[in-house]
Amino acid sequence: MSTIEHLHAAGGASNPAPLSPAVRAGDFVFVSGQVPTLADGSVVAHDVETQTAQVMRNIEEALKLAGCELSDICKTTVWLHDARDFARFNKAYSAFFEQGKFPARSTTEARLMINILVEIEAVAYKPV
Repeated sequence: MSTIEHLHAAGGASNPAPLSPAVRAGDFVFVSGQVPTLADGSVVAHDVETQTAQVMRNIEEALKLAGCELSDICKTTVWLHDARDFARFNKAYSAFFEQGKFPARSTTEARLMINILVEIEAVAYKPV
Protein backbone atom coordinates (compact mmCIF):
# COMPACT_ATOMS: atom_id res chain seq x y z
CA MET A 1 0.00 0.00 0.00
CA SER A 2 1.26 3.44 -0.92
CA THR A 3 2.07 5.85 1.88
CA ILE A 4 0.43 8.57 -0.21
CA GLU A 5 -3.28 8.20 -0.92
CA HIS A 6 -5.08 10.45 -3.41
CA LEU A 7 -8.68 10.86 -2.27
CA HIS A 8 -11.69 11.57 -4.48
CA ALA A 9 -15.43 11.42 -3.93
CA ALA A 10 -17.23 8.24 -4.99
CA GLY A 11 -17.18 7.94 -8.75
CA GLY A 12 -13.78 9.62 -9.10
CA ALA A 13 -12.81 13.19 -9.73
CA SER A 14 -15.61 15.27 -11.24
CA ASN A 15 -13.45 18.39 -11.25
CA PRO A 16 -11.65 18.88 -14.56
CA ALA A 17 -8.69 20.50 -12.75
CA PRO A 18 -5.61 18.29 -12.35
CA LEU A 19 -5.77 17.93 -8.56
CA SER A 20 -7.03 15.69 -5.79
CA PRO A 21 -9.48 17.23 -3.31
CA ALA A 22 -7.45 15.63 -0.50
CA VAL A 23 -4.25 13.66 -0.19
CA ARG A 24 -3.30 11.58 2.85
CA ALA A 25 0.43 11.28 3.48
CA GLY A 26 0.89 9.23 6.63
CA ASP A 27 -0.92 10.95 9.48
CA PHE A 28 -1.38 14.22 7.57
CA VAL A 29 -4.18 15.13 5.19
CA PHE A 30 -3.67 17.95 2.70
CA VAL A 31 -6.82 19.57 1.32
CA SER A 32 -6.47 21.37 -1.99
CA GLY A 33 -7.54 25.00 -2.11
CA GLN A 34 -11.32 25.06 -1.88
CA VAL A 35 -13.47 27.73 -3.48
CA PRO A 36 -17.09 28.78 -2.83
CA THR A 37 -18.77 26.52 -5.35
CA LEU A 38 -21.70 24.16 -5.07
CA ALA A 39 -21.64 20.58 -6.38
CA ASP A 40 -22.81 21.81 -9.81
CA GLY A 41 -19.82 24.18 -10.03
CA SER A 42 -21.80 27.38 -9.56
CA VAL A 43 -20.36 30.08 -7.31
CA VAL A 44 -22.46 31.01 -4.25
CA ALA A 45 -23.60 34.59 -3.48
CA HIS A 46 -20.98 37.24 -3.94
CA ASP A 47 -20.30 38.27 -0.31
CA VAL A 48 -17.34 37.10 1.72
CA GLU A 49 -19.36 35.69 4.61
CA THR A 50 -21.48 33.38 2.43
CA GLN A 51 -18.49 32.39 0.33
CA THR A 52 -16.36 31.62 3.40
CA ALA A 53 -19.10 29.40 4.84
CA GLN A 54 -19.35 27.47 1.54
CA VAL A 55 -15.57 27.07 1.35
CA MET A 56 -15.54 25.67 4.88
CA ARG A 57 -18.32 23.20 3.99
CA ASN A 58 -16.29 22.15 0.94
CA ILE A 59 -13.21 21.64 3.14
CA GLU A 60 -15.33 19.57 5.52
CA GLU A 61 -16.43 17.33 2.64
CA ALA A 62 -12.85 16.88 1.42
CA LEU A 63 -11.72 16.01 4.96
CA LYS A 64 -14.44 13.36 5.22
CA LEU A 65 -12.76 11.51 2.35
CA ALA A 66 -9.89 10.86 4.77
CA GLY A 67 -12.03 10.22 7.84
CA CYS A 68 -11.24 13.66 9.25
CA GLU A 69 -13.28 16.60 10.49
CA LEU A 70 -12.69 20.32 10.85
CA SER A 71 -11.32 19.90 14.38
CA ASP A 72 -8.42 17.88 12.88
CA ILE A 73 -7.15 20.90 10.93
CA CYS A 74 -3.80 22.16 12.18
CA LYS A 75 -3.04 24.78 9.48
CA THR A 76 -4.91 26.77 6.85
CA THR A 77 -3.77 29.14 4.14
CA VAL A 78 -6.27 31.77 3.04
CA TRP A 79 -6.36 33.97 -0.03
CA LEU A 80 -8.75 36.93 0.02
CA HIS A 81 -9.58 38.90 -3.09
CA ASP A 82 -9.80 42.09 -1.02
CA ALA A 83 -7.99 42.67 2.29
CA ARG A 84 -10.85 44.98 3.33
CA ASP A 85 -12.96 41.79 3.76
CA PHE A 86 -10.61 40.52 6.49
CA ALA A 87 -12.84 41.30 9.52
CA ARG A 88 -15.98 39.85 7.89
CA PHE A 89 -14.01 36.81 6.73
CA ASN A 90 -12.67 36.25 10.28
CA LYS A 91 -16.17 36.30 11.75
CA ALA A 92 -17.48 33.72 9.26
CA TYR A 93 -14.35 31.54 9.48
CA SER A 94 -14.21 31.46 13.28
CA ALA A 95 -17.77 30.07 13.47
CA PHE A 96 -16.45 26.72 12.17
CA PHE A 97 -14.02 26.14 15.04
CA GLU A 98 -14.22 25.77 18.79
CA GLN A 99 -13.27 29.04 20.50
CA GLY A 100 -9.57 29.00 21.39
CA LYS A 101 -8.83 25.96 19.19
CA PHE A 102 -8.19 27.66 15.89
CA PRO A 103 -5.68 26.23 13.40
CA ALA A 104 -2.48 28.07 12.62
CA ARG A 105 -3.20 30.29 9.63
CA SER A 106 -1.68 32.50 6.98
CA THR A 107 -3.85 35.01 5.13
CA THR A 108 -2.97 37.16 2.16
CA GLU A 109 -4.65 39.25 -0.49
CA ALA A 110 -4.42 37.79 -3.97
CA ARG A 111 -5.91 37.87 -7.41
CA LEU A 112 -7.78 34.58 -7.59
CA MET A 113 -8.17 32.33 -10.63
CA ILE A 114 -11.94 32.74 -10.88
CA ASN A 115 -14.34 35.51 -9.87
CA ILE A 116 -14.52 34.68 -6.15
CA LEU A 117 -13.65 36.41 -2.88
CA VAL A 118 -11.93 33.64 -0.89
CA GLU A 119 -9.98 30.39 -1.30
CA ILE A 120 -8.72 28.24 1.57
CA GLU A 121 -6.44 25.20 1.72
CA ALA A 122 -6.02 23.11 4.85
CA VAL A 123 -3.70 20.61 6.47
CA ALA A 124 -5.17 18.17 8.98
CA TYR A 125 -3.53 15.70 11.32
CA LYS A 126 -5.26 12.40 12.08
CA PRO A 127 -3.19 9.32 12.89
CA VAL A 128 -4.11 6.27 10.83
